[in-house]
Amino acid sequence: MKKNTPLLVIVGIIAVLVIYVFTAYNSLVSKEAEVDSQWATVESKLQRRYDLIPNLVNSVEGSMKQEKEVFGNIADARSKMAGANTVKETSEASAQMETALSRLLVVMENYPELKSNENVNTLMTQLEGTENRISVERDRYNKAVKEYNVSIKKFPKSLVANMTGFNQKDYFEAADGAEKAPEVKFNN
Repeated sequence: MKKNTPLLVIVGIIAVLVIYVFTAYNSLVSKEAEVDSQWATVESKLQRRYDLIPNLVNSVEGSMKQEKEVFGNIADARSKMAGANTVKETSEASAQMETALSRLLVVMENYPELKSNENVNTLMTQLEGTENRISVERDRYNKAVKEYNVSIKKFPKSLVANMTGFNQKDYFEAADGAEKAPEVKFNN
């Protein structure tokens, strides 16, 4: 029996290591799936905003033909949103969209007859709600990314992550200059 004891200890250690590797791998798969799921939710909310904007613009545009620059900026931002492929590109396009929308809000403040338009009010309420949802989902996405990134960096899971190809995920970050309120100027 004493001859088999070292062999049993070695087999036991190997079994514990194998079980740990499988457990760590499955944990990383779950965390990565959570990040991917949360990103899909962010994209869903961005798509909702993307879909609402043409309706808002069409409702407002008829009353404000002279404010073509604002509508051009919104159209340009929508194009960038449609062409965004990475988290960074989407983040930058989203920031541009938020700037364009804030300029539209300023324009609307200058046209009281728009505020009384029921279609515009409904669309603005929907857009405001969508912006709030986007903000919440971006925060949730960044939280999931943080948990995932920390998980793949902690030892000994970092060994499993490196061996199995788990890479760090990007945060949804505000574009450069987003900390400053946009300046809106209209030439009369």
